[in-house]
Amino acid sequence: MFERIKNYFDKTQFVLLLSVIGPGIITAAVDNDPGGITTYSVAGSHYGFMLLWTIIPIIIALVLIQEMAARMGIVAGKGLADMIRENFGLRATFYIMLILIIVNFGNVLSEFAGIAAAGEIFGITKYIVIPICAIGIWLLVVYGSYKIIERVFLVASLVYVAYIISGIMAHPPWMTVLVQLVSPHVVWKVDYFVIIMGLIGTTIAPWMMFYLQSSIVEKGSKISELKYSKIDVISGSIVTGIVAFFIIVACAVTLYANHIPVNTAEDAAKALLPLAGAYAAMLFAFGLFNAGVFSAAILPLSTAYSVCEGLGWESGVNKAFKEAPQFYFLITFFIAVGAGVILIPNMPLIKIMLVSQVLNGILLPIILVYMLKLSSNKKLMGEHANSALFNVVTWAICIIIMLLSIFLTLSYIIPTSQL
Repeated sequence: MFERIKNYFDKTQFVLLLSVIGPGIITAAVDNDPGGITTYSVAGSHYGFMLLWTIIPIIIALVLIQEMAARMGIVAGKGLADMIRENFGLRATFYIMLILIIVNFGNVLSEFAGIAAAGEIFGITKYIVIPICAIGIWLLVVYGSYKIIERVFLVASLVYVAYIISGIMAHPPWMTVLVQLVSPHVVWKVDYFVIIMGLIGTTIAPWMMFYLQSSIVEKGSKISELKYSKIDVISGSIVTGIVAFFIIVACAVTLYANHIPVNTAEDAAKALLPLAGAYAAMLFAFGLFNAGVFSAAILPLSTAYSVCEGLGWESGVNKAFKEAPQFYFLITFFIAVGAGVILIPNMPLIKIMLVSQVLNGILLPIILVYMLKLSSNKKLMGEHANSALFNVVTWAICIIIMLLSIFLTLSYIIPTSQL
């Protein structure tokens, strides 16, 4: 017994874990981007603790999907877009990449809008904060090696503790919170299910599967390190759920209790000021700024990985500009244009983001189907192919997400009063 415990905590294994950890935590952390923070804030301010129960099944789904992507990256040694192109053809890959570009561009706008909103809370105009952040992000991604970029992103992931502190400082009734966390409370309203789909969509997004698998391939993780990669994925997913939990709790205790519904994370940060105190509000705003910068770096990188793999171009931050020109062009385009659009006065950002969310809802189930087919293929995955039980659970999750995606898409197209 003691020998097994000793082996488990063997120094060599711990060092190996530290060398593998990173992609899973980073990918999961970016799920808590400004769009995600807004969704959690709206959930807490509109429904109080009623939606806390959704966090547990969403995190379980996130763990399974992330584990599948990590496993494919390590076993096949190829990115998801690369595998789709090789197994399903260039035509299918082209259309997926086209939708992904549009969806991710809308997401990048959301990230820069979050940076601008956080800057204004701190009294800095967007015409200063956006260019500075855009240039800094571009320099990091274009001139940094994979190891440097990963370390910067891991440090940025730690900043999400600000939301945990904000939630604790709101002094929630913990017994009520715990009961709501494990007791589903369904409200039969269209808006309620729209927010649930928003919670799923902001936590499980198409870009994350592509980024996670590509980053694992570029990191060079081996099959012998698979169990450590799973720890990375699981821990990242749990942390994501904890952050979402505390954002909902903070907004439920303060905003919902005082009948102050909000529609953006910026509204939430400002509304928290008189209700939870200056420190809680500033921490909330600082977390929003960090999330915007963090995500604005990851989304262009993820898109560049996906498109270049899908079309057979060279990709990777460890390659020189002349070795992967398309890869660096896509990164530059997304950062420059995404930041530039936010600086244009009176841009219909909400409409742009809504369109991207509809496309996101359409694309997500398609990507999940491809992933399930690929990860179940014994010729590709060998002994690491999905088990029968894993397929039953993940296909059930996929079908539920499909139905909710259809519902979400209809809710954007048809007025909710007619649904």
